[in-house]
Parts: sequence; C-alpha cells; structure tokens
Amino acid sequence: MAKGLEQQELEAQPWRVLEFYSGIGGMRYSLMKAGVNAEVVEAFDINDTANDVYEHNFGHRPYQGNIQSLTAADLGRYGADAWLLSPPCQPYTRQGLQKQSGDARAFSFLNILELIPHTSRPPMMLFVENVVGFETSDTHTKMIEILGRTNFVMQEFILSPLQFGVPYSRPRYFCLAKRKPSTFHNQVFDNQLLHSLGPLLGDTNADETVLCELDEPQKSQDKLLESCEPIESFLEFKNCSDQSESNFVDTTTSSTDTDGILEKDEGNGYCTGIVDQYIVPLSLIERWGSAMDIVYPDSKRCCCFTKSYYRYVKGTGSLLATLQPKNKDKTSSLKEHHLRYFSPREVANLHSLPEDFQFPQQISLRQRYALLGNSLSIAVVAPLLKYLFAGSS
Repeated sequence: MAKGLEQQELEAQPWRVLEFYSGIGGMRYSLMKAGVNAEVVEAFDINDTANDVYEHNFGHRPYQGNIQSLTAADLGRYGADAWLLSPPCQPYTRQGLQKQSGDARAFSFLNILELIPHTSRPPMMLFVENVVGFETSDTHTKMIEILGRTNFVMQEFILSPLQFGVPYSRPRYFCLAKRKPSTFHNQVFDNQLLHSLGPLLGDTNADETVLCELDEPQKSQDKLLESCEPIESFLEFKNCSDQSESNFVDTTTSSTDTDGILEKDEGNGYCTGIVDQYIVPLSLIERWGSAMDIVYPDSKRCCCFTKSYYRYVKGTGSLLATLQPKNKDKTSSLKEHHLRYFSPREVANLHSLPEDFQFPQQISLRQRYALLGNSLSIAVVAPLLKYLFAGSS
C-alpha cells in the first residue's frame, strides 16, 4: 500500500526538462500542447532578441552564455529527465555550405551529446529537431554513435505539418531517444527512420498510414492536401480584397538587388494602414514574379517560410493573392492578384503557435520574420513529444 502511494507521488512529479537552442519557445509550447506534465528547469539560447521574446511570453529569460562552455557538472546539477534540442540547421541546408560537423555552429550540439555519459544524472530522454538533410550528415552519424554507446534506443522521423492538417510544407527531421531500460510503446520501429504517423497513432503497420510529402507520388500528395485546412483559416487579415490599386505604387524607399532583396524603410513605408505594410511593391512583382510562389485563401498548401522572408522574395516563402482572379494561371497579370506578404501573426499561426503568443513591441518586423523562420511546427512536435514521454517512468 505504502509502495503504491510512493509510486503515485513519483508519477505526479513533473518531468524536469532542459530546452537547448530555445529560440522563441517552440519546444516549450509543444510540451504544453502535448499535455506533458513537465517543468522546463532551464532554457539556453545565445540570441538576445529570441530571449527577449521567450522572456516576454514565459516570464523567464534563457541562459544566454555559449552552450559550448557548459560542463557535465553544470548540466548534472539540473537533474533533468529530458533534453530537447533544436540545434542550428545552417550546416545541413541545401542553400548553405554544408560543412556539417565541420561548421562551427555544429560544435555546441556535438559537445552537449559528448557530455551525456559524464553527467551525474544522464537524461532519460532526448529529442532532436533539424532540417531534412541532417539525417545524411556526418553530424547525424556521430549523434547515433554517441547515443548508441550511452545506452539509448532511437526512433527517427521525417514529418511535415501537412500530415497534421496544417497547409504548410515544412518537412523536418526528428530523433526521439530513450535510455534503457525505458522503451517506446511501439518497439517495432526502434532504430528506424520513418516518414509516417504510424507509431504516433499506435499503428504497427506504418505503410498504411499517412506518409510524408517527400516520398509520395502526386496522387497521394493530392490526397494528403485534401485533409488540410485552407490557408484562409490561418489568416489574420481575411477581408483584404478591398485593397485599392493605389496601394500598389512604387516608391524610392524600396529597391532590389540581383537576388530580389527588398530594402524597405519600415519607418517611412510606401503604404499606410496595418495591411498595407505587407503589400508587395510592383517593382518586385515585375522583376521577380516568375520566381514567386503564389497562394490563395482557398489553397491547401504554402511553402516554408525562412528567416529571410519579407527581405527576399525568392525561395523564402509564399506570397498571398488577396484578389483571386478567375483563372489562377500565368496568363493573368500578377498585378491583378494584389500580392502581399503573410503577416508575422499569420506565419505564427501556420507554425501553430498559440493565440496568446506575442512579440514584445520593440521587436522589429524583420526580426519577427527571422525568429519565426528559425522556429518549429508545434502541430508536428507536440504529438512527437507526447509519444516520447508516454510510458516512461
């Protein structure tokens, strides 16, 4: 009887969690969304602006020192059960130099992993998020080797918000790891890289569940998109069709270079009004229209927003047509679409950040986009964290 009460008390204790590369708090929001009984005992991020946002929303400022300076003794003192990590993705992106573990931005992540066996209380669980491409890097190889020799069993995923009904194409790599004797509910998937929701749904036949957009033929991708909500459901400004042609004027405050960069005087914008600051100037449409990804309120998919959104127009995220022409094809003039950028709140919505998430007033528009571009999808991470923490003791 006494032992039963003691066990209940232990189970009632919140998991102690360390949040590395905490950014604007995507991991913490995902824990909350997942309903995990957890306490973030410390967060770590070197970005001062990101920490301003984190502190504004959670009332706690992350540790801002260099993560590489942390020792095993430092980490052991937290007595954390789980480490959540979203290390820099630049060493693995297609646009980057792809130096992988040779990139200085990968050093701190590898350093943290190397500390695990030397801490007084190694974590029971690890969660790692990064871009697609990480899974083929030498950093990934080293991570798997370190976790293997420190008695962890892993399940890996490549998943996209599209698989969770969110019209946002942002496939990402995830590693879930548990230290033995802890096990996953579906051990049949141990040490596998999956593109499906099978384990999260309790389905041991992953081939019959919703697969990721990356590996599916067009017919299956179309079926995947059918289950997504329209972009309109995520918009902050839904009645924008009354924007007049006069809003789409070119001025000397906007200019482009050879990469389609928008240099706009945010203090003396070429438009007035809340929505008008997101209007795409005609000079950009005329020069870069063929390279733009254009979506509509009834679209079921938009491209991934990067940290350079609103600054560059090529390959940084979709633009919204606020006036929908009769024919959505190249024969209609892009000027007729009345294009605008998604607002930071709308990008936050597509990342599934909660309604009460806010930026401090001093954070500029460009900084907001940059921080969101480095964030993660809560719609994807929350069910993965729920699965990771389930059944652990």
